Amino acid sequence: MAGHSKWKNIQKRKNAQDAKKGKVFMRHAKDIYIAAKQGGGDPTTNATLRSAVDKAKADNMPNENIDRAIKKATGTLDGATYEEITYEGYGPGGVAIIINVLTDNRNRTAADIRHAFKKNGGNLGENGSVSFMFDRKGYILILDEEGQLSEDDLALDALEAGAEDILNEDGAYEIFTSPDDFAAVSEQLRASGYELEDQEVTLIPQNYQQVTPEEEYKLNKLIDTLEDSEDVQDIHHNLKGNE
Repeated sequence: MAGHSKWKNIQKRKNAQDAKKGKVFMRHAKDIYIAAKQGGGDPTTNATLRSAVDKAKADNMPNENIDRAIKKATGTLDGATYEEITYEGYGPGGVAIIINVLTDNRNRTAADIRHAFKKNGGNLGENGSVSFMFDRKGYILILDEEGQLSEDDLALDALEAGAEDILNEDGAYEIFTSPDDFAAVSEQLRASGYELEDQEVTLIPQNYQQVTPEEEYKLNKLIDTLEDSEDVQDIHHNLKGNE
């Protein structure tokens, strides 16, 4: 994989989000929504959803929040009709951004997204303006901060399970799969005794964009503004964060 570790960006955002309980619940809701949308709303038959629900419960997320995220994904929430929309654009420093939303009011959401970009130095683009810079991949994260895992054994197990690539940076193993093989690889690694810290089918940047500290600050403000929207489900970008 080119450029910069996805884990670095996850870690940077997670450290900031974990300081706010609401942000933690929002992150879990997004994970639950994505898992239910892709594999159905039954945790007994959707391993990814089951894992996402377990993580949410570990952080004391209320059951009603969990149920709401599942119902929103499966279209059974309050009888409302929700529409999936993708927005694309550039943030400060030319960072490519893709926003996935789920909304029952397209006009309201479009106005919120445009305002967030305009207020924080970004430029909202047309569909396809940045999506060509990303590849859709299965992503699995295994953390081994105490160095108890064998890198060779994990790499072999992952590749035998069907993974396409594996990276190790300071005990953070990032495993990439095709979207079709994601569920099978996840299940096989879990069955082999590995604890999966994160798992999702997501967009991986082909290359990462380096920006100045000032531009990174502005970009983070833009992302924070977008994440405050109840309609925003997921945000992808190709920022290479400053260390």
